[in-house]
This record gives sequence, structure tokens and C-alpha cells, in this order.
Amino acid sequence: MAHSSTDFATSTAPADVVRRQYLASAAGDLEALRATLAPDVEWTEMAGFPLAGTYRTPEGVTSNVMEKLGQDWDGWVVHDDTYVADGENVVVLARYTAVNKATGKPMDVRVAHHFVVRGSLIVRFEQFVDTALVRDAMTD
Repeated sequence: MAHSSTDFATSTAPADVVRRQYLASAAGDLEALRATLAPDVEWTEMAGFPLAGTYRTPEGVTSNVMEKLGQDWDGWVVHDDTYVADGENVVVLARYTAVNKATGKPMDVRVAHHFVVRGSLIVRFEQFVDTALVRDAMTD
């Protein structure tokens, strides 16, 4: 899947939109991240995860999820290694790695993310993660 950078940056293919979201997140570019999200996005962090809940609007997602992760964790990285795309659905198998700032404990957990991409924007996101391993890193 060779893309020139301009093709990738403007591609409306659902997997490319999702990949741009991860790249923006990794770069700490919340403006670019918000640009991948629909105005009425529904972003759900799994029950049991420290930020559990459903967040709406691009601003709501970055302020309640990405900015809070940056406050509580050092080096939060999503390693997005496998993409499964089916129409508007994109499932990404990934890993989170980070160090909890309060405890100094590292975390390395497997996750799955389900995105729904419509009109070249992410309209829904649902996270599946081993919340017990996340909690372990947050507990002394």
C-alpha cells in the first residue's frame, strides 16, 4: 500500500483516516487529531478503564481523553499494528505502553479499537482493553 504523503493526508479511505488519528495522537497534535473526528463523534472508553465513558465532540474527546492521559502517564504510546477494514468499520489491534506518573510503574497491554468512519471522519470509537493491567500500573 504505497501512498505518497499528500495522497495519504487527504485519503478518505477509512483505514487511512484512522491511521491519521493515531499519527496525530503520537505527535501530540491534538488539532490534527480533532480534524479526523466528526462534529457529533461518540468516543467510548471501556468500563473499568480510568477514563471510562462516552465523550462527544472533537474538543470533548481530546480534553477528556488525550489531555488526561498526558497528565497521568509518561510516554503514552498506541502501537497500532494490525488493521482490519470492512466498509466503514475499522478494527485496530494494538498495544498501549506508558509509565504511570504517580507510581512509576510501566504498563504494556493489548487493546482493540473499533472505529466507524463516515464521510472521511470518525463518527464512533469503542475501546476494548485489559483494564486490570492498566489498574495494576496505577496501584502501588
